[in-house]
Amino acid sequence: MTETAHTTIHRHDYRPPDYTVESIDLRFELGKETTLVRSRLALRAAYDRSGGERPLILDGHRFVLRSLCLDGAPLAPEAFQVSEETLVVPSVPATFTLEVETELRPQDNTFLEGLYRSNGMFCTQCEAQGFRSITYYPDRPDVLSIFTVTVIADRERYPVLLSNGNPMDRGELPDGRHFITWHDPFRKPSYLFALVAGRLACIEDSFTTCSGRGVSLRLYLQEANRNKGEHALRSLKKAMRWDEETFGREYDLDCYMIVAVDDFNMGAMENKGLNIFNSCYVLATPETATDTDYQAIEEVIGHEYFHNWSGNRVTCRDWFQLSLKEGLTIFRDQEFSADMESRGVKRIADVRYLRTAQFAEDGGPLAHPVRPESYMEINNFYTATVYNKGGELIRMLRTLLGAGRFRKGMDLYFERHDGHAVTIEDFVQAMADASNMDLGQFRLWYSQAGTPLVEASSSFEAADGVFTLTVRQSCPPTPGQPDKQPFHIPLVVGLLDRAGRELPVTLFGEPAPGPTTRILEVNRAEQTFHFSGLDSEPVPALLRGFSAPVKLDYPYRPDDLVLLMAHETDPFCRWEAGQQLAAQVILALVADQQAGRELKPDQAFVAAYRAALTSGEPDRAFLAEALTLPSEKYLAELMPVIDPGAIHIARRFTIRALATQLRNDFLAVRETCRSTRPYGVDDGRSGERRLANLCLAYLMSLEEQAITELCIQQYRTSDNMTDTMGALGPLASCDCPERSQVLEDFYRHWQGDRLVVDKWFSLRALSDLPGTLDDARALIDHPDFELANPNRFRALVGAFSQNQPHFHAPDGAGYRFLVDQLLRLIPLNPQVSARLLAPLTTWRRFEPGRQALMQQELRRIQALPKLPRDVYEVVEKSL
Repeated sequence: MTETAHTTIHRHDYRPPDYTVESIDLRFELGKETTLVRSRLALRAAYDRSGGERPLILDGHRFVLRSLCLDGAPLAPEAFQVSEETLVVPSVPATFTLEVETELRPQDNTFLEGLYRSNGMFCTQCEAQGFRSITYYPDRPDVLSIFTVTVIADRERYPVLLSNGNPMDRGELPDGRHFITWHDPFRKPSYLFALVAGRLACIEDSFTTCSGRGVSLRLYLQEANRNKGEHALRSLKKAMRWDEETFGREYDLDCYMIVAVDDFNMGAMENKGLNIFNSCYVLATPETATDTDYQAIEEVIGHEYFHNWSGNRVTCRDWFQLSLKEGLTIFRDQEFSADMESRGVKRIADVRYLRTAQFAEDGGPLAHPVRPESYMEINNFYTATVYNKGGELIRMLRTLLGAGRFRKGMDLYFERHDGHAVTIEDFVQAMADASNMDLGQFRLWYSQAGTPLVEASSSFEAADGVFTLTVRQSCPPTPGQPDKQPFHIPLVVGLLDRAGRELPVTLFGEPAPGPTTRILEVNRAEQTFHFSGLDSEPVPALLRGFSAPVKLDYPYRPDDLVLLMAHETDPFCRWEAGQQLAAQVILALVADQQAGRELKPDQAFVAAYRAALTSGEPDRAFLAEALTLPSEKYLAELMPVIDPGAIHIARRFTIRALATQLRNDFLAVRETCRSTRPYGVDDGRSGERRLANLCLAYLMSLEEQAITELCIQQYRTSDNMTDTMGALGPLASCDCPERSQVLEDFYRHWQGDRLVVDKWFSLRALSDLPGTLDDARALIDHPDFELANPNRFRALVGAFSQNQPHFHAPDGAGYRFLVDQLLRLIPLNPQVSARLLAPLTTWRRFEPGRQALMQQELRRIQALPKLPRDVYEVVEKSL
């Protein structure tokens, strides 16, 4: 499976490795200008050599080969071949050692893959294929080896030297350098290798496992950030205990280490025992991080810890199986967060992200199954489909099997495959064996792309008391898959009467009243279900808990949705009713604009929102979700041809209409949610803060001086970043003299804190105000803008590309701005560049004028000479 520049790799071409690595000894000499890496590989042929000898082929690029020895003897130049991507040794014994010395320049590595230097610190990122830029190696996930690593560096500059596993030896060298040797007793693929060296502070704690073993917990970060790591450590201990209690998974090494890094392409990396994190998912104090930041840190800390079993101890056979570890671990971290927070609110947040990010992916030119069949660049498949839709597949399995049999299946999976590189079939088979269920049709979820459409209709026979639900499923064509077979869909339903009471869900012919929630197994193109024992026509609550990643179409009347908003017991369905009602109202306003009609508030909709706002709902976080209108991106997904400007105007009109008619209610609810008590991370008041800030955002749309002053007062008196941002967000889109003063004050106060300055860049890039594009252009020249830092680039350029009215300006200026900046970034960091191209890939969804402008910008990138594989694949598939 050797790759060249634009080679397409196919899943069906997989074959096991010809050679396995029994062990690898690595020695790093970290220098100021160059780093020397010496590797000693103990290799063994893994094929029957009676059929002929096969060459040894190792992956490697972006370094200088200094020497190569086979069984201790230097190899002559004619005994091997080196290409841009590989080292080939045509003739090798059945078992042998290979010693490789390479020379690297980590300070020049702007790709942030392999070994690089960030703010004076050495660190690595080897997933998916970064190890090959360190040394020659079979850089594939099904080659598992025992790693022993010695790191040597100047003691003064790099007092902390870390790698995977447990420390074995350390010492001083006569030239002012020192060394530490690390040994990982668990076999792992090269993508889980990690190394960190630098001048770092360490926060320590400990954890006692369920079997009584002590584990040392260490969090490494810059000295200036020492006070910002306590929440991350608390989150780690919560995750360790939760995984023991929920899945029976115990940690296995003597120490668990986390390092916070400023320059990082992704969120975090689960390297065995040495997690490397983007600093935004570690650092937090009440003054610098919002409630949402705190929750995200807890979730990501949990995610990477849970990988210790679902990804590390049991890993992927090949990269096509990526969802085997990522989808499964997404499900695990979602369940962890749901147990730590409000389960209903967490589910809503996950569904919202899935609908805006993954559904859009399914509907575009880059649509792919949860297990793709081919790729040019594997980094392009770290997608919402592989991660988040993959997590939904695990959730559906739990729904179908039930919690008990699902846990039995998880235990069987880990027991069977511990220490191995396996496939999605292996996971599903463990579930099938543990539950004695046939999951053959369910596997289609892994191989078929696209979001299924479930169309439901109903009828009621009053004389017989029978409610009939007819369900049809279909899935639109996606690239390479014009026709789809029916999926196995768990459709969870409930029934309510007109008073809002839950009814038994009794299938026709059953002798006794059924439960109030039922799982319908939809596995054919069309099915009919009959429910009996009903006195009147019920209102169905469909897809409770969002039981499958589908689009549901049922002809709810507005009064049905109002009833569900007020009385449905399932938080998702209750929230969804409000979202559907709001979407109907806003899209009707879009149609009015397009027809030249005057925009008028929908009074029934306003009344429904007043009822929700004043209901006294105790879960304030849920109420904030219920009162938040569908996003412009989600509304765009509901339109056959997207009109960004009309969506923006209609949504803003709706916000102002609600604020105008519910002004006093918003003020009263905000006041009840405000507190004079000091902020506390775990004070149980995050939902109240969220609701109060939502009320303020609605009120700020009125553009009243009294409300503006209320907002500024909140900014001035806030003791936490949640309320500070709750005031700054609306002010950033407020055309008032105080806006610039407050934004400048915020920057001046926080200019020394990188993560807070990221927030400042994003606030300005997401503003509704005219001139936002000019502001974004000017910020490119700001002294604090860093082109090569992924967080900063995403904070400004990435955030602007999500600003729907300005990014989609009719003259294409927003598209040009994005591509102008990407043309600068692509040579430095193609991986991040490829991901930020996503907003242009949906050009087919727009009217012809914007289509042409978006294509024009994609062709500007296409015209670049030597286009990196990451970017080439996205552009070619999009066009």
